[in-house]
Amino acid sequence: MLLFVIGIEISPSRLWNMKGLVLGLGSLQVLVTGGLITFFVQYFLNSSWEVSVLIGLALSLSSTAFVLQLLTERKLLSSEHGRPSVSILLLQDLAVVPLLAFVSLMAAPELTIGKDIFFASIETLIILSLVIVAARYVLNPLLHILSRFGSPEIFTASALLLVLGSAQIMESVGLSLAMGAFIAGLLIADSSYRHQIIGEVQPFRGLLLGLFFMAMGMTLNLDLFLNNPFSLLLVVVALMTVKFIAIWGLSRLFGIKKHASLSVALLLAQSGEFALVLFTLAYSLSLLDEILFQQLLIIVMLSMLITPILEKLAYRIYLLSRSSGKGMLNIEINETLKESRPVILAGFGRMGKRIAYILNLMEIPYLAIDHNASTVERERADGRPVYFGDAQRSEVLRAVGAADAPFVIVSIDDLDAAERVVSTLHSAFPDITVFARAHDLARCRDLRELGAYFTVSETLEASAELARAALLHMGAEGEEVEVALNHFRKDYYEGVD
Repeated sequence: MLLFVIGIEISPSRLWNMKGLVLGLGSLQVLVTGGLITFFVQYFLNSSWEVSVLIGLALSLSSTAFVLQLLTERKLLSSEHGRPSVSILLLQDLAVVPLLAFVSLMAAPELTIGKDIFFASIETLIILSLVIVAARYVLNPLLHILSRFGSPEIFTASALLLVLGSAQIMESVGLSLAMGAFIAGLLIADSSYRHQIIGEVQPFRGLLLGLFFMAMGMTLNLDLFLNNPFSLLLVVVALMTVKFIAIWGLSRLFGIKKHASLSVALLLAQSGEFALVLFTLAYSLSLLDEILFQQLLIIVMLSMLITPILEKLAYRIYLLSRSSGKGMLNIEINETLKESRPVILAGFGRMGKRIAYILNLMEIPYLAIDHNASTVERERADGRPVYFGDAQRSEVLRAVGAADAPFVIVSIDDLDAAERVVSTLHSAFPDITVFARAHDLARCRDLRELGAYFTVSETLEASAELARAALLHMGAEGEEVEVALNHFRKDYYEGVD
């Protein structure tokens, strides 16, 4: 399930939006860092080239779970060092597909490393092609049918069955269960139903991550570490130094500023959870002996334990860069404006569609969620960023990015549901600005009490526009009409406050 959650976050559209950094910087980071580590492993351990390559590439991967969580808590995902860090992590996560295939193929004694890499590459292309076809022509129609039941439990059960089914299929063709779970996530990564499913499984992520590391910790041979702590710590320092230098150099090569390159290198210097998955799979296939397996687990987990310290140092560098007086603050603000998080529209009925039209005219990005599957499919067919989801659930709102949105507009036709959405937003994201529609004065008052920043009365605005049209038809002066209507609105909305 952990690999499923990580896979679902690798949205193809997200990859395409950052294709320069993802395909360029991300690919080179894996190849260069993996190559350097492979060289040192081969030199000092004198192991087979297959094992050396496996260890090198596995240790080149950083911890997606740790780094994204730390960047999210600091609200630095869109910062000068956050964007390249996320780009590298996205490519690393995608690289897990050929690496899992590579490990499985290594178990075939008749193959050489060249054949392993060749067949792993071919297998990856086939898998990704099948993912695209299955997502488009099988999974989306199936989820559309399931959405008509209107039950969150059905979505949760469907996600679990999808994970288990994909894992079983992968194992039946000679690959790993882990690859199956990861591919299950990729299947719905760019689906209109991804946010709803993320919302359903997100509460389990922290628990699953904790259980995963607990399971890894329980397999550790602490005597091995206690008998030789300095050697293992030296290896950890050497590993993180190699990764730091490689990532810093590549970041500078891609034009990332000095302070941001330092922060990226510090954030990604550790090894990650995917290395643990790969080493565990390799050990289960008898590709690694017991002692080497235990040593690798210790090295990975020690590097992850050091990550919070390095993150604090990276954050200190970030703060110093903003206060250095070299114009960094203005640059950061401009970048934020250009790549601002989209406005969230809760509901895409008649009103939501009209609001979206106005936002488009103003070139303001938006993302809409609606609980009507037919509406979602129709609007997405027209190219609009509308996703299936229940806006009354805080998990779904978090999945679509409500926590970082500039504001949320509640435009749901069902006014009772709108009140529940406003209440959820206020309790889950107390700092978010919420705009909401209401039917009359009483509803406006209720929404304001529930946490809405601004409310609009449908009856008032309809009355005002009808009065405007009638008065202008009678020959009244436009300015006088506007004064009268503004006075009318002022008196009306005073009753809300």
